[in-house]
Amino acid sequence: MPNVVHVRRYRPTDAESLVAMWHEVLPSSQPWNDPQTALARKVRQQDDLIFVAEKKAEVVGAVIAGYDGVRGWIYGLAVMPNHRKGGIGRLLIREAEAALQALGCPKVNLQVRSTNSEVLEFYRRCGYELEDRSSLGRVLSSVPNDQTPQSNSQCHEL
Repeated sequence: MPNVVHVRRYRPTDAESLVAMWHEVLPSSQPWNDPQTALARKVRQQDDLIFVAEKKAEVVGAVIAGYDGVRGWIYGLAVMPNHRKGGIGRLLIREAEAALQALGCPKVNLQVRSTNSEVLEFYRRCGYELEDRSSLGRVLSSVPNDQTPQSNSQCHEL
């Protein structure tokens, strides 16, 4: 069965293939999104929520999920361009959801750029819905240790 896709948990030997795939599929100029660094951090924290899709012993997709005890997250999903539209992304999402549910996770969230209509539609077809939320972020790694931002009283007001 040459066209069978097998989804399994991440193994350390997958690192090189995953990093190469992430560079090809999800290029980013942001240093905190460097695939090699991000994967190494994730493996140290929670490697049991990384799943890989293989076809003929070739890595063709992967999903990275997380669970903090309150909510699950899909941090990243990638499928090689020549293997898209064949259900691999959905298989990976379902595998991540099953693993999160087994951990007692009640809800899964993910983020997609608002301009990425194709990916938004993919997640809608997988059962995800847009929620009325704003996503805020703050880069911590660019703040030098000796230049910690001063406390802002507005940050303490609730």
